[in-house]
Amino acid sequence: MNTEKSAALYNEALQYLPGGVNSPVRAFRSVGGTPLFMKKGAGSRIIDEDDNEYIDYCMSWGPLILGHADAEVLRALRENAVNGTSFGTPHRFEVEMAKLVTGAYPSIEKVRFVNSGTEAVMSAVRLARGFTGRDKIIKCDGCYHGHADCMLVASGSGLATFGTPDSAGVTSGNAQDTLVVPYNDPEQLEACLKKNEGSVAAVIMEPVPCNYALLLPGIDYLKTVRGLCDRYGALLIFDEVINGFRVAWGGAQEYYGVRADLTTLGKIIGGGLPVGAYGGRRDIMSKIAPDGPVYQAGTLSGNPLAMAAGVATLKKLAETKAYASLREKAELLRRKLQPVLQQHAGRVLFQQLESIFCFYFTGAEEIKTLDEVKKCDMRLFAQYHRELLNRGIYLAPSGYEVGFLSLAHTAADIDRTVAAVVASLKAIL
Repeated sequence: MNTEKSAALYNEALQYLPGGVNSPVRAFRSVGGTPLFMKKGAGSRIIDEDDNEYIDYCMSWGPLILGHADAEVLRALRENAVNGTSFGTPHRFEVEMAKLVTGAYPSIEKVRFVNSGTEAVMSAVRLARGFTGRDKIIKCDGCYHGHADCMLVASGSGLATFGTPDSAGVTSGNAQDTLVVPYNDPEQLEACLKKNEGSVAAVIMEPVPCNYALLLPGIDYLKTVRGLCDRYGALLIFDEVINGFRVAWGGAQEYYGVRADLTTLGKIIGGGLPVGAYGGRRDIMSKIAPDGPVYQAGTLSGNPLAMAAGVATLKKLAETKAYASLREKAELLRRKLQPVLQQHAGRVLFQQLESIFCFYFTGAEEIKTLDEVKKCDMRLFAQYHRELLNRGIYLAPSGYEVGFLSLAHTAADIDRTVAAVVASLKAIL
């Protein structure tokens, strides 16, 4: 595969951008090789600067649930861009988007739009502290909540330890109020809440973590977490930046039947443009300025183009049998992969929830914890990634990320993907 133009662009980018990229994983360092520079997306396909075409399962890391360059999203952008790209004032699309979000999520009675998932999480954490008058936050290992300082912490050894900075530039003082417990372990969460009773403002988690590939919650785990938060007076924050409008119309909360006090959203509600949101109970949201003392602002928050694209996306999801179609595609992919997965049982695990999936190179029958992910063979994943690329299949360039199906993926795409998986596994195992 000729990638000369991508290589030349990367060499040039290295002179001007840290690592040649604007987000670390794009540098391909965990899978090897040179990052591919894309110039076009259409439906399920992306095309790089050397005119190589790929069936895309990264889908801009999840938001393109309709596929690349969806006609209705593009129409919304064209019709509204001519009226202006930013006003710094209220406009009708943010009201329309708020109605769609609160209609989909019964737990969200009011919502505030921001510009990224990181900003949404940062704001929700501040709001939880302001509402409860408490300082500490509990997060789960295996869940990623963006790059706000208080979320860039890792756990130490032992039970429910204080977080320690997981990035240079994050002070120990900033991290000391973040406690870390294992995901899928309600006993350790309860022990942490009990030990810090009266000082925990919120428990924050991805209900379905998607940043150490795909971790699935144990039976009744999320309901148990809800009950523990109620018992100890802590708010429950669900980070549904990826889960939201992806696993169901009402996200993981609808899928698992659990309501959060605060929810963060992103990805899909921008239709591919930068956006984030946080929302929740009316009494909690009333603490946000200008109604209350918790300050948060943003010049580009609720940007009219992002809102218009998001409205077009959510309306299309609501007005079509989108989730039934996505489920059919997901089941088709799993069914057609089954023979090769059985052939390589004990070496590779395919894990899937609705239209989200991942490949682990492990002997485990199921992956539910970060420790289990860390035991997977990421060197084999890197080889697998390169083999798939050479066969025209684009996965996110990290074994710690997930893949996404979209409404644009076809049965023919899935057939070609399965053939590529068969050949790639044969080449490396």
